[in-house]
Amino acid sequence: MLEELYQEIILDHYRHPRGRGELEPPKITQEGFNPSCGDEVILDVRVENGRVSDVRFRGRGCSISQASASMLVEAVKGKSLEEARQLIQQVLALVKGEIEADFEQHGELAALAGVRNFPVRVKCATLAWHTLEEALKQAEEVAAK
Repeated sequence: MLEELYQEIILDHYRHPRGRGELEPPKITQEGFNPSCGDEVILDVRVENGRVSDVRFRGRGCSISQASASMLVEAVKGKSLEEARQLIQQVLALVKGEIEADFEQHGELAALAGVRNFPVRVKCATLAWHTLEEALKQAEEVAAK
């Protein structure tokens, strides 16, 4: 039953992606690519006053990579940079099976925990999150100048 719910959430985000598109400048653009399967995610991130004020994604790939990017957009918008970094670590731990999924705590992101049963797909689910990690580093470098 839980597996069906995970699949339903992932398919919904894949079929009806949230935040697909491109941001107008000023923005940070970061590309992520998984050479083992060809998944590609490009994130446009706008950081204002230490917060992720907007984020969009584009790219191509399997349902898991694209659904994960859609979920990222909903989850990270409005978060402080520190909150966004903490969220990245939580999602990576969820997908890798280091913590248990809890819909009350993780919301729809808990659906990504189902990927741990398919080790080959872990990179698909984490691609957008690793890409966001790099985008946030880039945003901090720009802010420090």
